[in-house]
Amino acid sequence: MKSSTRGVTRLVCAGLLAVLMIACVASPTGARSVSLKFYYPVQVAGPLAKVIEGMVTSFNREHPDIRVEAVYSGSYNETMQKAQTAVMSKNPPDVAVLLAIDILTLVGMDAVVPLDSYIARDKGYIDDFYPGFMENSQWGGHVWSIPFQRSTPLMYYNKDAFREAGLDPNKPPKTWDELLAYSQRLTKRDAAGNVTRWGLSIVTDDTWIIQAFILQNGGQYCNLEGTKTYFDTPESIGALQFWVDLANKYQVMPRHRFYGDAAADFVAGKNVIMLNSTGSLSFVRNSATFDFGVAPLPRHKQEAVPTGGGNFYVFKGLPKEREEAAWTFIKWMTSPERVAEWSIASGYIPVRRSAFDVPAMKEYVQRFPEALVARDQLQVAKREMALNNNQQIRETLLTALAQALDGKLSAEEALKRAQAEADRILRPWNR
Repeated sequence: MKSSTRGVTRLVCAGLLAVLMIACVASPTGARSVSLKFYYPVQVAGPLAKVIEGMVTSFNREHPDIRVEAVYSGSYNETMQKAQTAVMSKNPPDVAVLLAIDILTLVGMDAVVPLDSYIARDKGYIDDFYPGFMENSQWGGHVWSIPFQRSTPLMYYNKDAFREAGLDPNKPPKTWDELLAYSQRLTKRDAAGNVTRWGLSIVTDDTWIIQAFILQNGGQYCNLEGTKTYFDTPESIGALQFWVDLANKYQVMPRHRFYGDAAADFVAGKNVIMLNSTGSLSFVRNSATFDFGVAPLPRHKQEAVPTGGGNFYVFKGLPKEREEAAWTFIKWMTSPERVAEWSIASGYIPVRRSAFDVPAMKEYVQRFPEALVARDQLQVAKREMALNNNQQIRETLLTALAQALDGKLSAEEALKRAQAEADRILRPWNR
């Protein structure tokens, strides 16, 4: 009886051992499974979440030794806050898409790893990325992130409304003066003087467009080291004054509009010209029921725009096998085929030149040449504002923008206050 019991016990133990061995194996090769947590900045119900989910599923299918779990973490700011909290809790994500301009904050808190050793393995990999996108990926002689969903601001315009107003639909405004003149002509008012259609709409929930205006006015917004801002210069003040005049003096645009709301207004015919992200391109293409065009932002003293968008970061303190797996995931997501797939689905600019050689991308731009406008605008693109404690300074600049647009302060007063606050925030880096 005891012998029989011992035999059963041996069989049970052997069975449990086999189960444990199988649990540690995730592929036919016998390799141990590696699980990765991937933070992605989008709402769970958003259409881009479905695209990302499909890409992650494809990656997992092709890489049975790696299991990526996508965590849809809200806006860029919300995702950054969650990543910072996770780092401080010693439980960081393995990989995340965060703003390219978050680089100084992430490096400063020792949260991410440089990617130079991985890049060195693959000759030509990094050289295929557009230089304008790589500028915000590099710091202190190292590459800290890989471009993924990148963009520039674009000008969208309703060609049907142009025709209605007697404007050439193939000649959008090319200068600030023309932008004002066109917007005045395109704004509609009823008998009581109430606006029924805006000639122009500019998004105000980010500092991106004011950065573009500052560049176009011949100015700069910060130094390359990320330790100084130039908000109170004549060029910056002049850029904000032009924006304030469009809204308040000439009344051709609403004072405040968010990215999504401005795009929804545009496709609904509530505004005619819209300055918005490349990332709105797919939404407009799929939603507009009228003939529309896309063009570079109008110039002033010079033609210039900042780049924008998110990059892949790998977090520090991971076991080596997870860090390696994170790099495998990034390389796959930024392969020419995936870059093309993502660009077609989202409207973001392909971050690699070779993506335009992918057959699907060739067919797409042939059918929809407007997708090339943002790529071509990269020739005049500049590094986006990146500072130590960047998020706090961006909020300071947004506050100045709102105060000036709402008439609470003049453009000069608002930006001088913003400069003084930025100086205070950056004082630890200027001692």
